Amino acid sequence: MFMLWSFLMKVLYVDLGIQELSSKMHRFAVHVITRSRKHPSQWVPCEYLFGHKDPETCKSWAEHLSACINNEQDRPKNLMVFVHPLCGKGRGCKNWEMVAPLFDQAKVNTKVIITERAGHAYDTLASISDKELKKFDGVVAVGGDGLFNEILNGLLNSRNKTSYPPTPEGFGYFESTEKCQGYRNDGLNNSTPTSDAVNAMLPVGSNNCDDHEPLLSTGQSVGLGISSLNPNTDSSSGDQVPLVSFPNDWFRLGIIPSGSTDAIVLSTTGERDAVTSALLIILGRRMSLDIAQVVRWKSSPSAEVLPTVRYAASFAGYGFYGEVIRESENYRWMGPARYDFSGTMVFLKHRSYDAKVAFLENENSLSLAASAENVADEVQPLQSRRKRPRKIICRANCSVCKENSMPEQNSEDEIPNSSQTIYDNPKWVWSEGHFLSVGAAVISCRNERAPDGLVAEAHLSDGFLHLLLIRDCPLPLYLWHLTQFTKKGSDPLTFNFVEHHKTRAFTFISSHNESVWNLDGELFQACEVSVQACRGLVNLFASGPEV
Repeated sequence: MFMLWSFLMKVLYVDLGIQELSSKMHRFAVHVITRSRKHPSQWVPCEYLFGHKDPETCKSWAEHLSACINNEQDRPKNLMVFVHPLCGKGRGCKNWEMVAPLFDQAKVNTKVIITERAGHAYDTLASISDKELKKFDGVVAVGGDGLFNEILNGLLNSRNKTSYPPTPEGFGYFESTEKCQGYRNDGLNNSTPTSDAVNAMLPVGSNNCDDHEPLLSTGQSVGLGISSLNPNTDSSSGDQVPLVSFPNDWFRLGIIPSGSTDAIVLSTTGERDAVTSALLIILGRRMSLDIAQVVRWKSSPSAEVLPTVRYAASFAGYGFYGEVIRESENYRWMGPARYDFSGTMVFLKHRSYDAKVAFLENENSLSLAASAENVADEVQPLQSRRKRPRKIICRANCSVCKENSMPEQNSEDEIPNSSQTIYDNPKWVWSEGHFLSVGAAVISCRNERAPDGLVAEAHLSDGFLHLLLIRDCPLPLYLWHLTQFTKKGSDPLTFNFVEHHKTRAFTFISSHNESVWNLDGELFQACEVSVQACRGLVNLFASGPEV
């Protein structure tokens, strides 16, 4: 029985056409998936032929297998697909044309939308009614990480019920935020130069020159419920009624990689292959993914307090990360090569930024980072390396991600928001000084230039961010640090000028007038932000990397 169940889990579809093999034999085809011999994380379709002398017996077997497939609840029936025609040197349309027959053969209905401009996917999903959205089992991005980020923000901007991130005592914006957003206080200020070396630090979508999203403001919304952008109304009362909210167990997101880096796909499946991703979507694979909620309080020191919410699936970075994206805007005519050029230019400037960062401490914080005081006072040489705890890499069926991932249900009608962390007796730790960069990785951010990612041990759904604070250091040491990302098996986070904190939330304050962040490869101007990890906020059509 177990072997039959395992076989059915890999069946794509059954060809019901009874074909006469000879005068004495009839057959039908069963299309399944199997692992590639060369790449353990890659799946390929294959075909098995079954035959019998009696055509009615063949028909009975084929219909029985088809019925078993149709009874699998996790398999999607209807999908909305956004295809980016320009990303990855035009690979979006080519990849969709390649995998579209697989969806047709598996009887998965697809509504295909070819994006025509920046923000097209965001506008579509932000304005679609929840009643219309409920007709689909998920949304698929055929493009790069930037298109996925646009889809993510379009869905979550008006449908995410997660509260604002907690902030340290004395941060000072609770009263202003209460007026803007109308949320409750729970006592925590919370509511319910080689180019390869330099560019290894540019995660998700930063090499995709065609993926852009608008800034997302919640200034016109009430709380973090349904925004005025979303026309969801109850036909009987006329009141706004949220029909789709997140976390959401049935609605999933998918990516068919077609961008220039595809770090989200590499981090969640281990394989940058369009066919593999399409097969995982068709079979209805499911896994939870943490999302970073980024709240900008002020865009510049003199600006008014206006909370603006963005979501990032992989990375949020300041300093070196943000300046590379901003510098690249001056060289758009160069295409994707502008990131190599801009990265080298920003690296050679070697600029540091005065900032303050407060993060929530957890029991592992001290073991992951050098003492900030020792770094500042140069008690130890900056070029020395320190040992770190053994890495536990996130894999398929990861025990770390599964731990406490299923909250107890209080009643039949009430499902707790598992993405919202309850902070008991929070302890804030401040780190301040001159930083070359400040970054927060949600996932490992694996890519072809950084085979292990920015943080190899980052998990997909454990509810933590990996905060990376790179303090000012001599240029050769910074280059040495960057080159470690390009080497598989190395550890670039062991330098004494590098602080690595595993945290659930942090707050950042800078006095620079032109402070910019890189959120999944897109610019976001902000001098004061609060960021938190929303555990398992969305579900993906994926099962985790095998290796």
